[in-house]
Amino acid sequence: MGNPDKKNIYLTFDAGFEAGYTEELLKVLKENNVTATFFITAHYVNTATDLVKQMIQNGNTVGNHTVNHACLPGLSNDEIKEEIMKLHNSVYEVTGYEMTYFRPPRGEFSERTASIVESLGYTSVLWSNAYDDWDQSKQGRSDYGKKKVLDNLHNGAIILLHSTSEDNLTMMDSMIKEAKQMGYEFKSLDEFEK
Repeated sequence: MGNPDKKNIYLTFDAGFEAGYTEELLKVLKENNVTATFFITAHYVNTATDLVKQMIQNGNTVGNHTVNHACLPGLSNDEIKEEIMKLHNSVYEVTGYEMTYFRPPRGEFSERTASIVESLGYTSVLWSNAYDDWDQSKQGRSDYGKKKVLDNLHNGAIILLHSTSEDNLTMMDSMIKEAKQMGYEFKSLDEFEK
């Protein structure tokens, strides 16, 4: 959680695969002068390279979500390093972009894994609120999703959404506008304040 005294909020997306919504989502963010952080996997960068480049060109941040969306506590130290650095190097080779933020898949971490992530030069980013938008069988609830996000906003909130959700695309423009009307300001993780 960020600074509880400032109405700054941070929009983040996990992106393990492309479901066809990200290009429009990027347009909505740009039209609203909002940037977000997209935590991607190797599958994403390998299959949606142009979208990763567009994220960066639009001023968004791209973060590391491991090669295979792996559960880090179940891996050896070397396997953890490979999951992170193989993706790091792939993104750099394709885009010239140096990732610095890391989100552990499913939020699973331990003191050991957090220490390894930090030793690789990454800042770990979890979240303050989320909802089950990742579940493809639970789409068609954009009003529900928007209510979940807006009802749980607070100063310093890090919002976790998934770019694979059609509901998130449907509600994004109005959610951003309503959050701004509530006095919140969307910031990038580079502007994060504790």
